[in-house]
Amino acid sequence: MVIPVHDVNPVRRTAWVTYALIAANVAVFVFLTPGALGVMGEGGLAQLCRLQAFLDQYAVVPRELIHHRMPELVPTGDTGVGPQGPGCVIGPPGYTKSPELSVLTSMFLHGGWLHLLGNMLFLWIFGNNVEDRMGHVRYLLFYVVCGYAASYAFALLYAGSDDPLVGASGAVAGVLGAYLVLYPRARVWVLVPFLIFLPLRLPAWVVLGSWFVLQALYSAGQGVSATVDVAYVAHVAGFVVGMLLAWPLKPGTPPPPEPPGVLFGRRAR
Repeated sequence: MVIPVHDVNPVRRTAWVTYALIAANVAVFVFLTPGALGVMGEGGLAQLCRLQAFLDQYAVVPRELIHHRMPELVPTGDTGVGPQGPGCVIGPPGYTKSPELSVLTSMFLHGGWLHLLGNMLFLWIFGNNVEDRMGHVRYLLFYVVCGYAASYAFALLYAGSDDPLVGASGAVAGVLGAYLVLYPRARVWVLVPFLIFLPLRLPAWVVLGSWFVLQALYSAGQGVSATVDVAYVAHVAGFVVGMLLAWPLKPGTPPPPEPPGVLFGRRAR
């Protein structure tokens, strides 16, 4: 898996929506997510119970989304001692939740720093050009639609699941799909782990195409453990929807400038 760090594809206007989305995701994680800045220790159980209650209220739960029905018992955020020992207390929900609106709120929640930083890195690199091509308002609507499509695709396949689904991955995957359609020949600087991290400049179709193939393989259960808790199906769905929505814009999209210098031993023109 290559790690993108920069693309050679200038923009005409400031990507205010992309920057605002990144800021919102970071702010929600740092200031609202229970235990985001904490360290698991003596308060680990209490922290975990608060996090479970927070995610149950604001994250997508496939069973709720498909059946439009709230469970009778949910985590309350408190701790207690039961027959099995210390654990999280469950009880009737003390809030009203809209499963459809939870799709939107879940797009700003993340399960950890690596989850957050990975999504924001891809959004930072590829989002500005897609926003530049679509315009601010249309890009924001596009981002939300891709996120909803990814969540619903996952929920339809796992309609009986009570596990919360969080993250901007589906929406970001839509941005990657749009970038692949609009700028397949744009050059992207990546780090390739091979003993050390080797910097290479590759075409976007190689970087994003290989990313999509990996997600598709993982969603089919190839090369991943059954215990891996990543919604690869949502990534695939978001990517495909992003490609389809961006396709009508392709004919009028100017090609990215070809960077000067040596590329794979040949001089780029």
